[in-house]
This record gives sequence, structure tokens and C-alpha cells, in this order.
Amino acid sequence: MKRKYAIIGAGPTGLGAARRLMELGEKDFIVLEKNSYAGGLASSFTDEKGFTWDIGGHVVFSHYEYYDNLLAEILLDEYLEHLRESWVRTVKTWVPYPFQNNIRHLPNQIKWECVRGLLPGIRSEDTPANFYEWINNTFGAGIAKYFMLPYNYKVWATYPEMMSFSWIGERVSVVDLKTVIKNIILEQDQLSWGPNNKFRFPLKGGTGSIYKKLAETISGNILYNACVSSIDHKNKILTDAEGNNYEYEYLLSTAPVDILIKTWLDKPSDDLVNAANMLKHNSVVVAGIGLSTSKEDTRCWMYFPDDDSPFYRVTNFHNYSPNNTPIPGEGRALMCEISYSNHKKIDHDQVLSQVEDGLVNTTMITEEDRKDIISRWSINVDYGYPIPCLQRDEALQILQPALESMSIFSRGRFGGWKYEVSNMDHSVMQGVEWAERMINGKPETTYRIS
Repeated sequence: MKRKYAIIGAGPTGLGAARRLMELGEKDFIVLEKNSYAGGLASSFTDEKGFTWDIGGHVVFSHYEYYDNLLAEILLDEYLEHLRESWVRTVKTWVPYPFQNNIRHLPNQIKWECVRGLLPGIRSEDTPANFYEWINNTFGAGIAKYFMLPYNYKVWATYPEMMSFSWIGERVSVVDLKTVIKNIILEQDQLSWGPNNKFRFPLKGGTGSIYKKLAETISGNILYNACVSSIDHKNKILTDAEGNNYEYEYLLSTAPVDILIKTWLDKPSDDLVNAANMLKHNSVVVAGIGLSTSKEDTRCWMYFPDDDSPFYRVTNFHNYSPNNTPIPGEGRALMCEISYSNHKKIDHDQVLSQVEDGLVNTTMITEEDRKDIISRWSINVDYGYPIPCLQRDEALQILQPALESMSIFSRGRFGGWKYEVSNMDHSVMQGVEWAERMINGKPETTYRIS
């Protein structure tokens, strides 16, 4: 089978690329998807009790007109719109998100620690060498101690000293001492920071319904259950696990770039293998706890930096859509995310029971609520977050130009390995912009190698 374009993966990036190729009049392409369904990390699942779960806390917001228009076409009016209500649970206290702007909710002594760390002359003004130093220099010792350091270790499963801070951008709300003091004295909250303070969510089917519907618009070009096993880049031939060959002129891979290099690529150079080994990622278990009973709780999601729970985030998934529970509008769906790595081990056999204990410890449920749990669902995600480690940019500077010289383009959350452009809208647009580059020569703007 020969095609001008081959695309590995029918997740947001692969589907965005395929859809845009079709829109630009190019039909000579094929998408190879290892699963029996589209969506990748943006897939959704319905468990045996009827609860719908995502692979983590996805929300739909956008930086792009193209993505907005695509969603309008796919979702029509079958979505709900929410104002973000997020909280942080620390020292047995609930603090509105962003934590650093709302420390007035903390006990007085801890409140003072946080303010003291922000005072002039306290924070280092040296250029930080890593994420750990950036946190301390930006937020001061107090905010670092009670939220930024423990939370970031908990979510990344990586020590902040091993991470860069070049990815920050709009991902982290920085802090202003005057604003902090004003909020304390006037007893006011500052809640609306960030690009996701308003978001949409599909009425039915979870986030995955977006990508199932998108896949339907190009279904004739997608091969499911097609697991790539090797890439002969010299002869431009893909081979799948069944021994089928696919010739191509240009290849877009949305799979993890380290797998592309170390597992699939025919005879990669030592330089490429060494660069791929420089990249780091964590893994995530998403645990869904479904309860038959309802409880008034308007919050969207909550962050948990402390060690009294295994999860770093819990989403009130029943608030996203009433159809996420078996009986619409009844019950609770608590979606919990737990990271792990070689630097942060977990006991997979005990993770669900530890999640339940953590929900009790953090007042998300009561001891009495345990009897109302009717669903315990989980999924293991081997590639959870692409870590912006200190060696990442150096590795990508080696890998991406070398791959492009072979007519291979690696994009997407793990294909591009840049967390700062791996939201769903970013991921779709990485594919869209790749397609526009292939057809029209238009430069990519979302994903940049340099």
C-alpha cells in the first residue's frame, strides 16, 4: 500500500492533521491507529456501572479560531459551559486557586510565612538554574514550601531540581506582593487567572466524544488495530505488527518520539539514541470512584500537594456533565490522578484503596460515604506527562532536525515532547499546521524546533 502521507496515531494531533489534509484537497493519506478507537490520551470510557471517565482532567478551551470552529461543527449545541472553580487542599485547609493569590485562607502563622518569603531582599535575584530555584526565587520560601514544591513533585513525579523552567508561560500564575497583601487585608479572592477559567465540556460521551466524531469525518482513511513495528526510513516503508507494509513520501508520527527512535527506526545512530534517552516522562494512574449518592459541591477540580493522599488532582466529573453518572444528575464521579516514576514509586495493587483513604483524609468523602461507592475504575497511562527536564531542549535540537531530514515529522504531546504546547487545542493545531506546511509551505507556529 502506498500513500503520499502516513500518519501514526489517531489522537488529537493525528486527527487534526488528517482533517486538515482532507480540507486542503489531499486525500492520499492513511492514519494508522494501534487501538480499536480514536482519541489517544483524549479518549473516554464508560465503566460497567455506567460512569463515564476521561483519561485525566481534560477541559475544552482554545487559543485558536480554527479549533473553535472545528468544535462548533462537531459539538453543535451539545455541550455545557462552566466557569472554573478550583481549590487547593493544604494543611487541612481549602484555598481557592491560584493558591499564591489567595493565601488569606491559610492559618495566620503560615500566611505570614508566605508573605515573609515575598518581602524585598528575601528572595534570591540570581538567575535560576532549574525549576526548583525558579519556584523559590519567584514565590518565596513559604509558598514554595506549602504548595509549589510538594505539588510539582507530586504531579511530575520528578524532583524540581531536575527540571527546566523555560516551559512556564501561561501554565503558572506568578505572584505580586502588593496583590497578595491587598487580598489579605480586604479579604477578597482572586480566582479568574488563566486561559481555562471558562471551559466547555461535551454533554454526552466525555472528552473522547469530540475525537470520535472528528474521526468519523475521515473514517475512510483510518486503519484501526494497526500497531507500528518498524520504520525503514531510507526506503520510506512502515511495517505493522501483522507484517503489512505501507510506503509513504512523508510521515507524521504522533507516538512518543523516544519509541519512534529506539524501537521503530531502522538502525538509528548512537547520537539519536542518546538524545532519545535524555527525554523523561512520568506515568499516571487515573482512578474513578463512583458513588450512588449526591452531595452539593460546585467545585470543578482540586489540587492536593500534601502527603495525606496519593493523588495530585481530583475532578468532580459529575459536575462537568450530568450524563457522566449512570442516572443523569444523580451520584458522584470523583476522578483522581496519581503520578509515578522511578523517582516516585506507587503500589499498583493498593492504589484504589489508597485513593479511597485519601478521599476521606481530604474530606472529599466521609467514612460513611464508603458504603455508597458502587464503582472503582482505573486506567494506567504509561506516558502521562512529557517532563521538561534540563536536557529536553538539547535532545529535541538533535532529534527533530535529524528526523525531518528523513521526511519524518514528530508532533503531538509526546511526539513533540513539549508540555507547554500539549493542551488539546495545541495538539490538534500541531497536526493542522503540519498539514498546512506540507500542502502550502506555511510555517508552523504552535510547535517550533528552536
